[in-house]
Amino acid sequence: MTQEIILHYKSADGTVRTVDARVGDSVMDTAVQNDIDEVVAECGGSLICATCHVYLDEATAALFDEPEDMELDMLEGVAAERREHSRLSCQLIVKPELDGHTIETPERQ
Repeated sequence: MTQEIILHYKSADGTVRTVDARVGDSVMDTAVQNDIDEVVAECGGSLICATCHVYLDEATAALFDEPEDMELDMLEGVAAERREHSRLSCQLIVKPELDGHTIETPERQ
């Protein structure tokens, strides 16, 4: 049986959408499956486009390993402001500890 958690996606205008997320899916896949249009995901998670850029708060960022070099390279080309805890959501795998956390989306991808 697949475990599900709750994730919140907050858009640049402050709107928050709450969705069910399956443990083991990526944060990007969860957004796409739940019609979070702010996560474009043009490359489908291949780590070649940076259109799944998201912002994490400090507590959420601490739940993940530091980004690998390839992700850091892709983050150099994001369309919106890059922040301290900018990540590509295709590289973030949903885990039980993420339950109730908020993923913020930039105003453009």
